[in-house]
Amino acid sequence: QVQLVESGGGLVQPGGSLRLSCAASGNIFSIYAMGWYRQAPGKQRELVANITSGGNTNSADSVKGRFTISRDNAKNTVYLQTNSLKPEDTAVYYCYADIRPYWGRRDDYWGQGTQVTVSS
Repeated sequence: QVQLVESGGGLVQPGGSLRLSCAASGNIFSIYAMGWYRQAPGKQRELVANITSGGNTNSADSVKGRFTISRDNAKNTVYLQTNSLKPEDTAVYYCYADIRPYWGRRDDYWGQGTQVTVSS
């Protein structure tokens, strides 16, 4: 069984920062891409950023220059540093990881989500 556990969400004022973390554990042989999506109320889930096992990154235009994704392969953990937060960044943030387990098939696994609220 594979688990992804997120942490770091919360309430922050506009212009503030948060660092989200997501650690994968369990039946893991190899992790490929990891990343973050978000879903605001009444909106579709959208990609925020992702990162390959080699460190290549991709991010949404709306967060470029403000959010930075990184990962620690030794810890099976992906991070999202969010700076200069805006009210429109308010959403539930979900991490995912493309994982090949020791037994079972390769698939995308998801965290439970962490709430980020940007408000004064």
